[in-house]
Amino acid sequence: MSASTHWLATGAAQSVLERGGNAVDAAVAGAFVLHVAEPHLNGPGGDMTAIFATADAPGEPQVLMGQGAAPQGASVEAYRRLGLQRVPGAGGLAAAVPAAVDAWLLLLAEHGTWPLAYVLEAAIHHAESGVPVLPSIAATIGGVAELFREHWPSSAAQWMPDGQVPATGSLMTNPDYAGVLRSLVAAGEGAASREAAIEAARHEWRTGDVARLATEFLAVPHRHSDGRDHAGVIRAEDFASPAAGVEDPVTITFRGHTIAKIGPWGQGPVLLQALMILAGFDDAELDPGTERGAHLILEALKLAMADRDAYYGDLEPAEAARRMEVLLSEEYAAARRAQLAEAASHAFRPGVVDGVEPATPPLDEPGSDGDAAAAGTGEPTVRGDGEPRGDTCHLDVVDRWGTMISATPSGGWLQSSPTIPGLGFCLGTRLQMTWLDEASPSALRPGRRPRTTLTPTLVLRDGEPVMALGTPGGDQQEQWQLPMLLRVLVGGHTPQQAIDAPTLHTTSMPGSFFPRTWEPGGAVVEDRLGEEVIAGLTARGHRITRAGDWALGRLSCVTRDPATGRLGAAANPRGAQGYAAGR
Repeated sequence: MSASTHWLATGAAQSVLERGGNAVDAAVAGAFVLHVAEPHLNGPGGDMTAIFATADAPGEPQVLMGQGAAPQGASVEAYRRLGLQRVPGAGGLAAAVPAAVDAWLLLLAEHGTWPLAYVLEAAIHHAESGVPVLPSIAATIGGVAELFREHWPSSAAQWMPDGQVPATGSLMTNPDYAGVLRSLVAAGEGAASREAAIEAARHEWRTGDVARLATEFLAVPHRHSDGRDHAGVIRAEDFASPAAGVEDPVTITFRGHTIAKIGPWGQGPVLLQALMILAGFDDAELDPGTERGAHLILEALKLAMADRDAYYGDLEPAEAARRMEVLLSEEYAAARRAQLAEAASHAFRPGVVDGVEPATPPLDEPGSDGDAAAAGTGEPTVRGDGEPRGDTCHLDVVDRWGTMISATPSGGWLQSSPTIPGLGFCLGTRLQMTWLDEASPSALRPGRRPRTTLTPTLVLRDGEPVMALGTPGGDQQEQWQLPMLLRVLVGGHTPQQAIDAPTLHTTSMPGSFFPRTWEPGGAVVEDRLGEEVIAGLTARGHRITRAGDWALGRLSCVTRDPATGRLGAAANPRGAQGYAAGR
């Protein structure tokens, strides 16, 4: 079974499964198609995280780490010297070392079965023959058309080839990116094994034309979202070291299930902390469709998000483990649970981790230009200066043998920075999630990963993976997964029912994306939650933003019943774009 945020990626993944490939072969094929089909939501110059379990070791889930680090020239001091108070939301200064491609190739080499040429066949075809322009792609390009014309001519050449915003439904090609993919395949020709050929492609990606062209191009000053021209600081030597890796997940037990997530270098433990807090309530109180359940979910998320901003970051392993031991403990969850009140909190309230001074990020409220509402829905909007209100992609795959993977690719959006001539894509802007404050656990530091929002989930029961899920949505990713999990694990919903059900999230935390504002007590809800529930939340002090009936969340998932081997999948109906398939 395959599920993703775009039907072409699901189709590519399912085609691989139908022809005998495993879930890893299928996921990699689908991921490279997403680069072509949703370039406003992810790109080869961006990043990704995944969590997977193989049929050979089902009880040993692993995290695929595709989040690149800050270049050696990126530091708080260096950016402060440029007069910056925050890392820009668009432009080369926000680029971390791109790690998505390296991560997918690493996974394919270690756990796939197909040669690279077969896996990339669908992506090359779509890049050369074209994919239909989505309404959101047209809207994104339209939002930055003036920036492209006046300051980023290489982007205009790629995404506005006739000088106009492409029409919805027209075909969009990317021959330069097809050429990059062909060069990766060519790098492994004559290699002694499938694995050696893929390793040769990884080496080509890190040291060949991609690294050279990207670093030379971004070294030329170009327009950033602060309205000034800056040169990027990423260099060829930053590309050269392997950026991807595999590591152990962070886990908790909730209602008889093991929930596995990425570590505190991302926001993965937010979901775990929220579940630990909510675990102390009766099942009947955890229905997201009730006033009580919705209120408890919002309040638990605020506490977990405050801890995210106070304590998470790319820490030394021993320190990260120590903080997780406290933040995910029964005792800490009980103390945080006691802080939940009947009224909505409008405060930033991190907990207490002994021996650690909690960081307090700037708590700036947005202006009156509607930015908070646009960012709060998690939809792919963008300002005219390139400052992103970006989104992401997602895909899940499970095969007949039981290998299961959930992956969230992102970054390298077409609006992130100027398109690199000859490559057909730009680098990402993940460094905007760092702070120019040395006291912050997620401060901008050379060689350290920014605290990513990319956070897929794997659920296990009795040591066997039973569900892989995730969603785009930046700060909302954990928040939209939480109601879904509660509906499935507590409420008895099927995964499709849980995805279809109305959802909500809080904006009462500093945003991870530039300009990093928050809305104290803010809550965004789908109108289908119901007038009675929404009125009750308002009476409790939540500052409600109505998003519409079908606006929040782009969840997908795959499932497996270990007892029968039966597989399942579910996809998001919002936007009529996601798709689940299988047999």
